[in-house]
Amino acid sequence: MRRITILGATGSVGQSTLDVIKAHPDRFQVEALTAARNVERLAADAKAFGAKLAVVSEESAYGALKEALSGSGIEAAAGPQALIDAASRPCDLLMAAIVGAAGLAPTLAAIRHGTTVAVANKEVLVCAGELVMAAAREHGAKLLPVDSEHNAIFQVFEESQRDAIDRLILTASGGPFRTWTLEAMKPVTPAQAVAHPNWSMGAKISVDSATMMNKGLELIEACHLFAMPADQIEVLVHPQSVIHSLVGYKDGSVLAQLGSPDMRTPIAYALGWPERISAPVKKLNLYEVAQLTFEAPDPVRFPALRLTREALSAGGAMTTVLNAANEIAVAAFLEGRIGFLDIAAIDEAVMGTMTGAKAGSLDDIAYIDGEARRQALARVDGKVF
Repeated sequence: MRRITILGATGSVGQSTLDVIKAHPDRFQVEALTAARNVERLAADAKAFGAKLAVVSEESAYGALKEALSGSGIEAAAGPQALIDAASRPCDLLMAAIVGAAGLAPTLAAIRHGTTVAVANKEVLVCAGELVMAAAREHGAKLLPVDSEHNAIFQVFEESQRDAIDRLILTASGGPFRTWTLEAMKPVTPAQAVAHPNWSMGAKISVDSATMMNKGLELIEACHLFAMPADQIEVLVHPQSVIHSLVGYKDGSVLAQLGSPDMRTPIAYALGWPERISAPVKKLNLYEVAQLTFEAPDPVRFPALRLTREALSAGGAMTTVLNAANEIAVAAFLEGRIGFLDIAAIDEAVMGTMTGAKAGSLDDIAYIDGEARRQALARVDGKVF
């Protein structure tokens, strides 16, 4: 029995993780589950899976959680420190699936305890990649990528042949507006932006996919996970989302991982690693797919990839700045306060005001993250991008 803790259990990745665990009741035991504020779902899952601890990050929800778990014997807790405490509990694998920078501190706490961490929260590496990777090396923690693209690379990345690897190729669906003009994208609504053609994801990640910022953040993540420079990582638009990523070798070979667009496949790979276990997913049928197509991303209509590469080139804490500004801008778009094209404009404006930002510690990162959010929010409120 492997003990599993899930940070962000009520989100799309967390729920998919529980689906995989449910398919293997004799293999996994749930240690702790956490959520932001969805008390009803959290309490129900904690009871159903026999968790020992349930945590909400919103302290105001503690009373409701405690009441919902009354008589179950499951411990209830709330607040940021409770999240860190949950991540610090002994377990065999921690699924880091909290969306955004909020997942950084608890994920880092697990790494510092030497826990094997399945990384589904890309912002952890975007905000603090050097710090996180250094902590993993120091404490002997194994990081298993869960994003379908990075998981695909992990499956075909021959570590013993690292010197023979020429490039990594991240595939992108292109999102719902892949063929739209800039003019057509101006009046896009949140409902249109979250309607991803292939994947079932949360609202924030879906909007990031629509702007292609999601792919930009994945590029940053890949630099850290695989110790590859950005100029050896390419992005290829692949609308069918069947090939999840590729690794190119110096002899001309290109190895790819294929599968149905279902997050339960990479989750099952991470949960079972180094073994492979079954996943409750539809098997890939290439006869049904019939055709696989590819195209280059358009940097004019989708400037997120350009901004990402500029942030990487600038170094320091610029990727932290980009991520923080983007979280604020996406939230504002989902609330109807700014337009779809304003997201990238705000990201770029905030980056332009915070050149030279350095981050040597978690406190530094928290300060820079907060400052970038304040600047982004000021632009949202002032409508000046």
